[in-house]
Amino acid sequence: MKKIISIILAMTMVFTVCTTGASAASAVGDTLKHVGVSIVDAIVTTLLTAVSTVIPATRDFPTLEEYKSENFYAGNDKMLDEPAENAAWSLGYATASVLPDDWQTEKYYLGGFITMSNGMSNLVEEVMDDMQVRVIAVSDGSGRGINVFANLDSIGLPNSDIKTIRKALEAAVTDVEINSINLSSTHCHSCIDTQGLWTELFPKLLKNIGNAFVPIGKMEKGVNTEYIKFLCEITTQAMIDAINNMTEGTLTYAVKTLDGEYFSNKNRPSSTAEMYDLSRFVFTPFKTVDENGNKIKPTMIINIAAHPDVAGLAVDDIDNGRDLSGDYIYYMGEQLESKGYNFMFFNGAIAGIYIGRGPSGDGVETFRRVEQSARYGKEIANIALNMTNTVEEIKANMTQAEKDLEAAEMEEGGEYYTLWYENWEKVEETEVKPLLNIKLKEVLIKVTNPLIKLVGKLDLVNYGIIKDGFSYYIYTEIGYMEMGDIKLVFMPGEIVQDLVAGGASLTADGSFKGKDFGIPSIYEMFGEGTICIGLMNDAIGYVVPDNDYSMAILDGHYQELISLGGTTASSIMNGFVELAKEVK
Repeated sequence: MKKIISIILAMTMVFTVCTTGASAASAVGDTLKHVGVSIVDAIVTTLLTAVSTVIPATRDFPTLEEYKSENFYAGNDKMLDEPAENAAWSLGYATASVLPDDWQTEKYYLGGFITMSNGMSNLVEEVMDDMQVRVIAVSDGSGRGINVFANLDSIGLPNSDIKTIRKALEAAVTDVEINSINLSSTHCHSCIDTQGLWTELFPKLLKNIGNAFVPIGKMEKGVNTEYIKFLCEITTQAMIDAINNMTEGTLTYAVKTLDGEYFSNKNRPSSTAEMYDLSRFVFTPFKTVDENGNKIKPTMIINIAAHPDVAGLAVDDIDNGRDLSGDYIYYMGEQLESKGYNFMFFNGAIAGIYIGRGPSGDGVETFRRVEQSARYGKEIANIALNMTNTVEEIKANMTQAEKDLEAAEMEEGGEYYTLWYENWEKVEETEVKPLLNIKLKEVLIKVTNPLIKLVGKLDLVNYGIIKDGFSYYIYTEIGYMEMGDIKLVFMPGEIVQDLVAGGASLTADGSFKGKDFGIPSIYEMFGEGTICIGLMNDAIGYVVPDNDYSMAILDGHYQELISLGGTTASSIMNGFVELAKEVK
């Protein structure tokens, strides 16, 4: 195993040197670069396939014929064109901490990074802020049931665990018709691992490989199963609370395209789509207090696309990658809550898209990476709060403490300081008519990535794996939703933005394999501006266009190593083609 890994790393280093030099040349250099990457692709795939093939499965998997769909919600049978008579929006909100009380005495590991810089250990040593689940329960007043949406501070939750939550909620809530139960993840890289790939991965991997040949001990699960049980229970209760808190009100929508400097396309240069929109829904209740005299707050729902990876990366002794944090999303919530709002977050198509800290850095010195997360989160929250305001209104709404802090930071940042509302243009807000249509669909994906096959065969990840002959599959979920005239799609992983908005990697000229992807983008299917919610109802890793898929790791192809395989994107997008026909 060590020799195989050494060969892969050595070949990767050799071709990195060769192809980097070649990239500076013209067409000949580009050709050599492509050939080099193709050779590494073949070597990596062949070696990993050899390892995966010789390792036997450690448990029995159901076949395609044996698979039964359970705890899946298909959404509405009937899609409405107009709101029901006298309909009104109803929304309930709840939030809860999913930080375990025993984090100081038990071993918990962060999911998102495992590198030499953090000593290959993500053991939680300190808690910087909270790890939360946020829930909204929504109805359009049409009598077609309630739709529940949860968003979890985590690297991602697999569909099998989401189905556990659905089953528990269904058993607990028997007097309410539930139309769908949906859970997405923030994809935060500094929260407790919920996928099993960052918890002493290599020792567990080697132990399970040994047990696969000579079963003398218990197989090691990747995740802390007791923590997953705790998380499912807390999330289920938060869903119950949100349902019980539902009240009628109005819903408004606004969208603002942010400065591209707030985002960074780090490692997917072939993906050229630039999705910089911040979408905002605001639910305003008709009543400001309930029957017990408790205040009912408005709820702000925000969608942007960016990796929350700042706080969790180990860079030095101070930032050692072992501090738990909800990253910028936590600080967005903190700012919005200080202004009297409940906060709900949905991430977008984030493959290769990270946060850019230039505008929020402002030349102000920070000592911890989490401070940079806080600056970014607060600034995005301020933009969301003031999207429909003029500069004069923004200034009028600032507290004296905020004005004093801004003045101090302007002085500290000097010539590098830029106000987030410089060159500001407000956007219009529209009322969303009470109409919620939702359709969800199960999609079968063949697992072709030998590394993921290996992890699945060794039972390190909690996926509902299906075996048919020598092939492995999983079922995942996709979805389409209309809120009034606003269209949204649910994606089960980290989506390359080109698949949503169109871009170079879908074309023959812009892709690794020199072929067209051949399937329409989400914008082409459902319309430009359709909102993408990523990591919804599953966390299957990266979703990369088939024609731009390479296991070489080099030249912007890191994501493929953590993807189900080379047909994942086409399986999902063909599912959307079918879904588009159904809803149209």
